[in-house]
Amino acid sequence: MTVVDCPTCGAKVEWKPENTFRPFCSERCKKIDLGAWAEEKYTIPAAPPVDPLDQE
Repeated sequence: MTVVDCPTCGAKVEWKPENTFRPFCSERCKKIDLGAWAEEKYTIPAAPPVDPLDQE
């Protein structure tokens, strides 16, 4: 059986079909993570796009 850490609180979680919240340990942790996404706390760093018309 595979065991993972809950991304929100770090609790050990069994990775099995009966665990509907996996990889989270509970609905609460799942909603905390969703809230972080909604507040744009997770970002992917990137460079601003280059406009070919601005190049000389």
